[in-house]
Amino acid sequence: MDIEWDPSRDDLPLMANTSHMLVKHYVLDLDVDFERHVIEGTIVLFFESGNRLKKWSSSSEETSPSESNEVHEFRMLEPYHTPVTNTRTFSSKMGYNDTTTCSKGEKATSDKDDNHDNREQASGISSSQCCCDPGNHGSEDFLLVLDCCDLSVLKVEEVDVAAVPGIEKCTRSPQLTVVSEELRNQIVHEIVALPADRWREQLDCYVHCSQAPGCGELLFSTDTWSLQIRKTGAQTTADFPHAIRIWYRTKPEGRSVTWTSDQSGRPCVYTMGSPINNRALFPCQEPPVAMSTWQATVRAAASFVVLMSGENSAKPTQLREGCSSWHYYVTMPMPASTFTIAVGSWAEMQPEACLSDDLAAGRASPPPEADFRYTGACGHMEYPCRFQNVSATTQDIIPHRVFAPVCLRDACQETLLQLIPPCLSAAHSILGTHPFSRLDVLIVPANFPSLGMASPHLIFLSQSTLTGSSHLCGTRLCHEIAHAWFGLAIGARDWTEEWLSEGFATHLEDVFWAKAQQLAPHEAQEQQELRACLRWHRLQDEVLNSAEEMQVLRPNRENTGHVSDSGASVVKHGLNPEKTFMQVHYLKGYFLLWFLAKRFGDETYFSFLRKFVHRFHGQLILSQDFLQMLLENVPEEKRLDLSIENIFQDWLESSGVPKPLQRERQAGAECGLAWQVSAEVTKWIRVNQRARKRKRRENKEVFEKVGRQWPSQWNLNVSPKIPLLPDQLVLLLERLLEQKTLHSRTLRRLQQTYRLHEQDAEVRHRWCELIVKHKYTKAYRQVECFLQGDQAMGIYLYGELMVSEDAWQQQLARKCFELTKEQMDRASAQVVAEMLF
Repeated sequence: MDIEWDPSRDDLPLMANTSHMLVKHYVLDLDVDFERHVIEGTIVLFFESGNRLKKWSSSSEETSPSESNEVHEFRMLEPYHTPVTNTRTFSSKMGYNDTTTCSKGEKATSDKDDNHDNREQASGISSSQCCCDPGNHGSEDFLLVLDCCDLSVLKVEEVDVAAVPGIEKCTRSPQLTVVSEELRNQIVHEIVALPADRWREQLDCYVHCSQAPGCGELLFSTDTWSLQIRKTGAQTTADFPHAIRIWYRTKPEGRSVTWTSDQSGRPCVYTMGSPINNRALFPCQEPPVAMSTWQATVRAAASFVVLMSGENSAKPTQLREGCSSWHYYVTMPMPASTFTIAVGSWAEMQPEACLSDDLAAGRASPPPEADFRYTGACGHMEYPCRFQNVSATTQDIIPHRVFAPVCLRDACQETLLQLIPPCLSAAHSILGTHPFSRLDVLIVPANFPSLGMASPHLIFLSQSTLTGSSHLCGTRLCHEIAHAWFGLAIGARDWTEEWLSEGFATHLEDVFWAKAQQLAPHEAQEQQELRACLRWHRLQDEVLNSAEEMQVLRPNRENTGHVSDSGASVVKHGLNPEKTFMQVHYLKGYFLLWFLAKRFGDETYFSFLRKFVHRFHGQLILSQDFLQMLLENVPEEKRLDLSIENIFQDWLESSGVPKPLQRERQAGAECGLAWQVSAEVTKWIRVNQRARKRKRRENKEVFEKVGRQWPSQWNLNVSPKIPLLPDQLVLLLERLLEQKTLHSRTLRRLQQTYRLHEQDAEVRHRWCELIVKHKYTKAYRQVECFLQGDQAMGIYLYGELMVSEDAWQQQLARKCFELTKEQMDRASAQVVAEMLF
């Protein structure tokens, strides 16, 4: 390769040469080994060449493969099985005794081969021999580049798809009577090109082909970020195999998966998502343009449950005593980065008997008053699309399951399980058709570094969402559900435009949650204004405490979406550790959409948004795709001075707080809920002043837990003595954090009044900040509990403890880190270690 990437750089390289060949389907066949902390097996990749006849060296002619509208009838293929030899079963040597490893087939090499050089490969080809060297071969061969790191690649071979019994029926080219590379590639092309209504047959063909024998090992080498493969003499993509099998295993330290224990102390493993996505789980094409389908068979000990981003609600198949197999598939093409897996001793929660069956299993509702279904063909590549299925368009609650460690069963039963149906129904009422047919929700281990993560058919939630009231759980669930539309069904073509995912999900979470609570319009508006107030303060903090270049939502500007001739590119700041803890893309993206919805009116904006979803689902977009369609669909009198250019300039391509937002916030009056908090802050400041004077008599100020005394001009018509909302408590504590000094008696009364130690994690986080700032030693135990139990939110607290330069607080920070560092997310642990040492 011409470029040598330094893994310590800020930018994340996407190395795959997707301009020449695109993966259309992955078939994974894997074993999960909890003893060695590895996942190993094979992956078969099926390709289509972007330009079959283009020379890798210098030819500039582009010839596309001919397409035919003819529909070819397949007959069901006879199963073809690779002979299995030397099948092993590993007995457990761990403290938890249900960790038997299921292994299929003979491993290609010994366990000692755990380096990127791959010098002990079964192929017998050394790394140096794998390089593409025109001097040694007379002419330059085509080089396939896949994204790959932290993997031990053992062997790469071409798959003889022509050897599958009955496969000859797959080709429409009868002249290809001799088995050749051309025939094999033609067979793959025929399978890839099958129409959407034959998806089951297509998946069967992929499975049978993936089990076919190899017909020649391929030369390969690895470097820090890629796997490079070539076939001697194959100078064009047309000559290169379109079905290849890679034997590999992950490494225990691989950055795509986390091996840990769940809250019940049982071993588990799950994928992490960003920053490097899945390239340390399997070799793949990471650029989002490489949209593919996949299916995976995963074997694990019978005590484990395998969850995955798949359309089917998989059930285990017992292979032999103590070993089970799980199979998942997807038919909607998506980037490989969205693939997710979690293996553990998860317990499944069942709905309460009082819940009707249609809530648990999914139901179809009658069309709403405003029918959100749209006619006409979809704009995406062909796949079995729910937007074209009438019953799917009216299904407001899709089938769903909830999994968690055994010790969290009751908490999930009480909170999470009850929230999923109304949140799903609310999302459907706003955006229409659910893009995915089902949903699993998993409460992940304590070391999960964020509050949630959405993948196709699978949502991860932090245990921190289960404490306190249902508010944090509900809002985070709504956020992840929103990603089904924005982030998954509609993805960013350039990953630097993260706001297209996170900005939309943040804006929609408020709308979904208000609908799920069945709030009256004025209540919904008040709560949304309160959350806008909170986010405004956070955005101001972000821009004050982060590098300016990290605050730009469209950092590549006019080069956004551009890639090299090969398809390789970089994700700007993709590896910067600070980016993991920044919310600027969430907040500025949210405020842009909040600003637009306010300018055009909710009815106009959300009507447009439903049209946008129908137009672009199943596709990748750039910012201009959204903005251009929006401005074309709103009345001219509402557009006023808005244009794509000035939105780029004011919101997406500048650092700091956008000027239109500054003007909007400065001109706007404080909402009713925020005004009530201001009144409470004033009371607490007076109490603190009296406490500092050490008056002996008890303060006779009566504190209602909210005691709302609404100004007459708001006319909110609500009961006057209602407990503070969680968001009001957060705002109250943030305002009190601005005070230079709070007396310990004030802090004690504050905790008692609002029972702060029992609130949700957002509230407890602010409370812990107050404890640290004012050295409230009697509550240090609560800080310890937060740092250990709410690791997704505790990073900032470590910084506060160290900045204070208080020996006791620094000792507390180091103590908590020592207790959690072995289980902590590696990126978080690195950041905390830099703070402490």
